[in-house]
Amino acid sequence: MISRVKFSCFSLEGINSFAVVLYFNYLYFFMRDRFGFDNKSNLALAAFLGLVYAIAAWQAGKFARHKGCFNALKLGFGIMAASLAAGIFLDTAAGQIAAASGVTIGMCFIWPTLEALISDGETAERLPHFVGIYNAVWAVTNAFAYFIGGSLIAVSAIFTQKYLHDSDKTAGYKIIFALPLVLVLLTLGWTFWLQRQATELARAALNKPKPEPAAHPPASPRAKAFLRMAWMANPFAYIAIQTLIAVIPGIAAKFHLSPMFAGFACALWCFVRLGAFLALWRWTNWHYKFRWLVTAFVLLILSFATILMSPNLIVLIVAQIFFGWAAGLLYYSSLFYSMDVGEASSEHGGIHEAAIGVGNCLGPAIGALSLQFLPQSPNSGAIAVSALLLCGCGGLLAIWKTTR
Repeated sequence: MISRVKFSCFSLEGINSFAVVLYFNYLYFFMRDRFGFDNKSNLALAAFLGLVYAIAAWQAGKFARHKGCFNALKLGFGIMAASLAAGIFLDTAAGQIAAASGVTIGMCFIWPTLEALISDGETAERLPHFVGIYNAVWAVTNAFAYFIGGSLIAVSAIFTQKYLHDSDKTAGYKIIFALPLVLVLLTLGWTFWLQRQATELARAALNKPKPEPAAHPPASPRAKAFLRMAWMANPFAYIAIQTLIAVIPGIAAKFHLSPMFAGFACALWCFVRLGAFLALWRWTNWHYKFRWLVTAFVLLILSFATILMSPNLIVLIVAQIFFGWAAGLLYYSSLFYSMDVGEASSEHGGIHEAAIGVGNCLGPAIGALSLQFLPQSPNSGAIAVSALLLCGCGGLLAIWKTTR
């Protein structure tokens, strides 16, 4: 992969990350305000979308490996664009769930493919650098989209009321469909252009002498064990993350926060995760160190439970600092070990993303079931998911004990 083409992929990544977060993180606010979804309903929706993601991401990684990365990108952006366009006009909960499923499926072709493109052909020395850039790019646009998303909805509502004379209280949410649609169409056109550039550069390179690529050292049993631990730990991080995202509208209602102020107050952990990515990128001594994994896992559990049961905004904000750091290290570990161990990077990227989907499904599902059978206890979902996270920590310790 030519370096300048590879760096262009980071632009696709950043734009897509902004679009995806603006849509999915505020979809739960939209479902609450438009269709009356409570915490239980939003958790069930998140669990369903997580299941779709887990199945589709695994297959998408294989598709990219066999059919080509650019073909996978074009298919993914095309499916996302069609689904977002449909969401603008659908006016039923079932229709919106179908549209969200389509966006999820399309997104599954994007992330494993981009992960493969940025790691393709890199030596063991250069790979951490590219993985660091990849994580920093999506994390900064992710945090920015979450932070300003509520403000965009508020501005959109004012615009539609003043100039379009639309008095619907949920009219402002059209922005979470329209703006991502524009961005996805932009990335789709960019992908066609980028594919042509990559083809021309590859043809020109045929006439030049090729240096012998440095061999990637074979993975040791210890490295493979860390890959297994990271693949197990990261889904548990997303159990916590997706559960949190789905109940943020409920947390906002508890503290009487509008979507705009919820974005301001609840996006802190995203910025902390970005800071963790930057630190872990520049400082690599955490590679293949078990104590970093287990410490992050314990902090994830404690901070997650604290956020969901926080009695006031100060506790909510402080807990997000620890949550963001823990989530950042667990994600970084999974992606780095996925790219560092083995040659089938797109397929490994698909497994990495599928594992995220499993976490996205399990956490909200457990939370929704707890609220279904224990409706008298508003903290039952937080307690049940925290117990599930503790089981994951036990599994991590068991794998480490076997490895030693």
